[in-house]
Amino acid sequence: MKISGSDLHLFRVFESVVRNGGMSAAQMELSLSQPTISNHLTALEQRLGVKLCERGRRGFSLTEEGRRVYEISTEITGMLDSGSARLSRVRSALAGKVGVGIVDCLTTDPSFRLADAIAELSKAAPEIELDLKIMCPNDITKAVAENEIDIGIGASDIKVASVQYQIIYQEEHAVFCGSAHPLFCRNDETITSEECYGHPWVERGYWYGIRRHRFDTAANRVAFDIEAQLLMVLSGAYLGVLPIHFASMFEQQGRLRRLPIADEAYSADIEVATRTGEQAANVSYVRDAIIRAHQMHL
Repeated sequence: MKISGSDLHLFRVFESVVRNGGMSAAQMELSLSQPTISNHLTALEQRLGVKLCERGRRGFSLTEEGRRVYEISTEITGMLDSGSARLSRVRSALAGKVGVGIVDCLTTDPSFRLADAIAELSKAAPEIELDLKIMCPNDITKAVAENEIDIGIGASDIKVASVQYQIIYQEEHAVFCGSAHPLFCRNDETITSEECYGHPWVERGYWYGIRRHRFDTAANRVAFDIEAQLLMVLSGAYLGVLPIHFASMFEQQGRLRRLPIADEAYSADIEVATRTGEQAANVSYVRDAIIRAHQMHL
């Protein structure tokens, strides 16, 4: 049989009667009189050509056919309800893919609350598909500006006029050396900045400005992501400026040491970057969820 809108109404009346154990109990839920409910059940039985239930002085009970029809009915109405919810989310544009570029090695930072935002989105807007990518900071800025991704998270020395930025927290950095480095076992009081600058360093290739100029010597090396930089520092051959949260686990293992060089310690502004102007509803929703997750933990 081809199901019509009037059939769906009859199915919902039938489901309510079964759920409530009879027509009398279903009256309040349906806001219908008992005779009207009885007429609807009769109409459904005639439409299907089967007897659905026993009703009368002996009470209400389903026939075998009635039990099978109830199972089919709940499947149909359940699918319709689920589809209606999904269509509502599409109508409000809280659906589709949102590309998010993230600078590397933020996951170990307890101040980084993206996981909280993802948890919220999975419940409030499950039709939004997050496409997460780990990227270099300057690549993130370029990708946002050129519409290759929708949202960027990280810190970059380069700012672009077509991109807007909002700081969500600060990431603390300090100078570290590996356990095989000559400075590893020295007392803090005996270590000077001048001596440290005499050793080879590994810097990040996307740094610009004063941090880059300090390391402009032939013995130094360049890495383009933090994990590669960490490996160079762990070798004991180089000093490097690393995020404190990322280096701390290696400190606890006795593989890294934080050096007392205040000149190189700094706070990086971790920002959410999006294109200027009006955003698509799903992009705005994700951006706001990320910002909100961090504001809750300030």
